[in-house]
Amino acid sequence: MYYVYIITNKNKTVLYVGVTNDIKRRIYEHKNKLVDGFSKKYNLDTLVYYEYTSDITSAIEREKQIKGWIRAKKEKLITDFNENWDDLIIW
Repeated sequence: MYYVYIITNKNKTVLYVGVTNDIKRRIYEHKNKLVDGFSKKYNLDTLVYYEYTSDITSAIEREKQIKGWIRAKKEKLITDFNENWDDLIIW
């Protein structure tokens, strides 16, 4: 399975869209700041949205699609899936 996901910080001021084949590992890395980059720099550690597919090409295309959206559209996607923007802890 391949996952497209969105994470944010505690104040919900920054959104990051990513893709992975191992969402548990990837979210663990984000939460524990194990990989240098955008999510570590902006303290992004709250999983607020995800979807999955069995096709990597579809996952990458979807990631690019969502990344191209304006923030309001991303916020609606998140809210429709996770009304309170709760941390969707996956263990």
